[in-house]
Amino acid sequence: MTDHLPEIDPLLETLTQRVDALIESEGRARCSLVGIHQGGFWLAGALQKRLGLDGEPGALDIAFYRDDLDRAGLQSEVRPTRLPLDIDERVIILVDDILYTGRTIRAAMNELFDYGRPAAIRLAVLLERPGRDLPIAADISADRIELAPRQRVKLRGPDPLHLVIEEARA
Repeated sequence: MTDHLPEIDPLLETLTQRVDALIESEGRARCSLVGIHQGGFWLAGALQKRLGLDGEPGALDIAFYRDDLDRAGLQSEVRPTRLPLDIDERVIILVDDILYTGRTIRAAMNELFDYGRPAAIRLAVLLERPGRDLPIAADISADRIELAPRQRVKLRGPDPLHLVIEEARA
């Protein structure tokens, strides 16, 4: 367990290097960054800028795709989903801040397939922590973190980006 969080700048540098290598191996012209609102979108924007990619990254708001709507209700703020013009046959690099249970990623993939059929979806996350509910794994992760059972880590931002530990609600 940890009681301190890693610094954001080294994590971003590691993530940038690993995403750059992935883009080179997949073919730069075939790849599009898509971030999951909110933290993943902030990260995708930072990566887009650091990698010198044209335009803005895509953005997914998975509010309507969550599997806990009956328990948690609809989020108070639903943001629009923006994707590259055509995701068919593109390599989508799905970006999120924290990979924990896998449910957010499942919802994001469901939404992506409503927009088309990508050639592949690669997952890049800033941090991953143990506790999957679904068999989902990151292709790229800047680091791993272990927290106490009632804690969670959140990315805050967008300027500056920083990590915080919060106590989970019951």
